[in-house]
Amino acid sequence: MNQPGPQRVVRVLVDGLGDRVFDYALPEGVEVQRGSRVEVPLRNRRTTGTVVTLRQIGEEEEVEDTALRFIIRVLDDGSSVSPELMDLAEWAAQYYAVSVEQMLRCIVPEQVRSENHDPKIRRIVRMVRRPSEEELDKMRVRAQRQAAVICTLVATENSCATLSQLGGGRVLNVCRSLEKQGFVRLEIERVHRDPAGETEFAPTKPLTLNEEQEVALHSILEAFAAGDSKPLLLQGVTGSGKTEVYLQAAEAAVSQGKGVLILVPEISLTPQTVARFKGRFANNPGLVAILHSAMSGGERYDEWHAIHRGRARIVIGPRSALFAPIVNLGLIIVDEEHDSSYKQESAPRYHGRDLAVLRARLERAAVVLGSATPSLESIYNARRGKYRLVRMAHRVDGQRLPLTRVLDMRSEPKDKSLMGLVSNYLKRAMEQRLLRGEQCILFLNRRGFARALQCSDCGHIVTCEHCSLPLTYHITENRLICHICGYRSVVPESCPECRGRAIQLQGSGTQKVEELLKRAFPNARIQRVDADVTVRKNALRDILEAFRSHRIDILLGTQMISKGLDFPRVTLVGVLNADLGLSIPDPRAAERTFQLLTQVAGRAGRGDMEGEVIIQTYNPQAAAIQYTRRHDTDGFAENELGMRERFAFPPFSHLAVITVRSVREELASFAISTLYRRLQPLLPPSTEISEPLPAPIVKAYGQYRYQCVLKAPSARVFSQVIARQIALLSPGEDVTVTLDVDAYSFM
Repeated sequence: MNQPGPQRVVRVLVDGLGDRVFDYALPEGVEVQRGSRVEVPLRNRRTTGTVVTLRQIGEEEEVEDTALRFIIRVLDDGSSVSPELMDLAEWAAQYYAVSVEQMLRCIVPEQVRSENHDPKIRRIVRMVRRPSEEELDKMRVRAQRQAAVICTLVATENSCATLSQLGGGRVLNVCRSLEKQGFVRLEIERVHRDPAGETEFAPTKPLTLNEEQEVALHSILEAFAAGDSKPLLLQGVTGSGKTEVYLQAAEAAVSQGKGVLILVPEISLTPQTVARFKGRFANNPGLVAILHSAMSGGERYDEWHAIHRGRARIVIGPRSALFAPIVNLGLIIVDEEHDSSYKQESAPRYHGRDLAVLRARLERAAVVLGSATPSLESIYNARRGKYRLVRMAHRVDGQRLPLTRVLDMRSEPKDKSLMGLVSNYLKRAMEQRLLRGEQCILFLNRRGFARALQCSDCGHIVTCEHCSLPLTYHITENRLICHICGYRSVVPESCPECRGRAIQLQGSGTQKVEELLKRAFPNARIQRVDADVTVRKNALRDILEAFRSHRIDILLGTQMISKGLDFPRVTLVGVLNADLGLSIPDPRAAERTFQLLTQVAGRAGRGDMEGEVIIQTYNPQAAAIQYTRRHDTDGFAENELGMRERFAFPPFSHLAVITVRSVREELASFAISTLYRRLQPLLPPSTEISEPLPAPIVKAYGQYRYQCVLKAPSARVFSQVIARQIALLSPGEDVTVTLDVDAYSFM
């Protein structure tokens, strides 16, 4: 109900309506702040939103009292957004040309915004008066089940037990009867849903640091003490002990009442990082929280609120954890900062590493970007003095980096039993390791059994009905599967085009290699790791634990096994086809190949035994492969930055991609052409825009895709111009237009 003469007005960004804001009056005695979550009336319904502005009437503009409605209530569920996160949301919305509401949805996830959540509870039965022997004897005669409950409680350490321990629902009435008699009390206890489950973590103590680690830790603590948010780029070779530096830096931050954010590039790396931090903080396991999209809604709700209320001070997760509501944030660590997984490929298309740097500046926190193969953007920033560079050039255990051999598969003898996919040299090296009880990792960044099904008579390739890509054969499902949209098809017995019978599988994926390895090494325990195997929750964690405990001899996988994993008994890493990423139409193709090969090579020789890396390639002179062989990150960066500067590619410019999608190709083509014509006279002279062209994958998810690529010294000079023109385009319901600022994918 409206109240007369409101003095204060709040502007509310209503959930689900983009950037539309509405003014509401604030009732007397109700206090809010920027970022408060509120319930408001909207037309004839109630909805929720976030306060973005507070003001007194008359300060900025005239507001008619009659037009204002009062907020219904301030939500007391602990979902308010801090001023720093509000600033982060507004900056990111402006830079990436998305709505503030979209960014706020990242900060306050659906599980928290929704009021339809059921906290997990358990009933506790606590003895408040122990019956006398006489009372217990009578109970044994008249109420044997009551006596059984009493005896169980007496035997417990604290004279209490959960209802489930006593027999669950079938003893509930028994316990209620005992409560009426004054022997027990029934209590309800809220249970924190821990994504780590019942896992026990072995306590660890800080290790003695070597000289390079000491320098790195001192640099981090120095920045932390000064509240210096200038990013520190920690370039440490694989196995140099970066994680121990992170752990000790986190300990120092927590001891001073500060919060810590640890970002990892993928969910698959979360369990290992969590195990290390939970082990180091074993005396207070609730101090470490996890946030990622693979958690259940209940787990995410409980962890988010534990962070928001300050109970959890260390947060670990992939890019979405960037927005965790950490109290008094003092330290941000971005592990494997080079990884492209930090770039979100769906709206809002932000980069987690870049926003981590911004959040550190907003909260005056120290920020560490760690990697053995830093991104060229970070190396460039370090050279210009925007970042501080700290190097860790040696492995922590004194071991040498693994010996790396490059095999030219054009002339290298190949093993026939492995259909030429593995060279004789690599097979012999694997046999030697297995005889010595050591472990091997084989890397092939292509899942499935065969990459295509092709007719040798007419050349027809079986493609996806919804995407312009060949279907990949998966032997475990005996189906052809599209790796973009997931479409599945039975394997045809004859060519769909010419009806001939000369249809056969082409190329190889991890499933095919796994089958061949089992034949070639019948006594070895072999495990494949790819997206098909790790669908089940915790599947990857279980596989890696089995490998760590040496219940697996050969681990074959895609890039899921290429980074952040530490297995002391791995002495051989084999790369089956190093060329897969080099031919992609992407200015970062060489950089990604170098990083991927260097990271997977770093899995070898991390214990007491020396390691060897064997790289099979048909393009041995490629710069990415040669610099990998020499473990020369600086040399690769020098070479690649020179090339990038000549062509004005990042980090010497910012790239953006406008993509138009439609189920009708002519509509997509017309819309991108129209947008291109409108943008040309509006863009500043420093901005280049390519002519509209079909995307490299012209059709995906049943929609045709056309693109324009923009290049400019700064993204800000074009992002808002493009966003306005997209809004004015009104292409219709059949056409979708997206803008990806600082694009990482051009496919």
